[in-house]
Amino acid sequence: MAGLAALGLFTVSCSTGGTGTRDEGPAGTQPVAQVTPSATTPPTGKSVRRVDAVQLVKRDPKVSERVRTDLKPCTGHEYPVDASYGTLTGGSSADVVVNVMTCGDSVGVGTYVYRARSDGTYQNVFTTEQPAVYGTIDRGDLVVTTQVYEKKDAVAYPSGDEVVTYRWAGNRFNEHDRVHNDFNRAVGNGEAEFPEPADPTTN
Repeated sequence: MAGLAALGLFTVSCSTGGTGTRDEGPAGTQPVAQVTPSATTPPTGKSVRRVDAVQLVKRDPKVSERVRTDLKPCTGHEYPVDASYGTLTGGSSADVVVNVMTCGDSVGVGTYVYRARSDGTYQNVFTTEQPAVYGTIDRGDLVVTTQVYEKKDAVAYPSGDEVVTYRWAGNRFNEHDRVHNDFNRAVGNGEAEFPEPADPTTN
């Protein structure tokens, strides 16, 4: 739990809400990073340019200094960073969702969305930094899930989660849907046996 407390120090003030800070305002104009990607064409015809997600985060002024400083290899050259490519903002190239995690527990500490520009640079259009956050692409929507912990919760057993769905409209992400889940704490110890099946009843 000490690790989670430390992670709570991440803040990037953009707006408030149950899922922490995030950038839902108009997209900025400052290039984040220049990459030399290899282009491939998926079945949909949208160009996918693979990026160096680690350098994208480290060069991004919208990423907190704490996240950039703590982003180091876990083993060898392997960084705790996931990157997903897909259609979120309707651009000519695929958008990139980058999740930064801790090495020890794989707890998310930041989720960022980058929109490709025609000149090869990437623009940060969404930022949220808080403990246990993870973003995914789901049928054109950005889905950000944040684990909810109470004081005595272990990292592997949160009390619940918040799932927020964002959609791109114009030049910004807007919240479209929010779901809160409370997890059952009375099950899951792995010690119970399955009951014997009962015979079906008929009238």
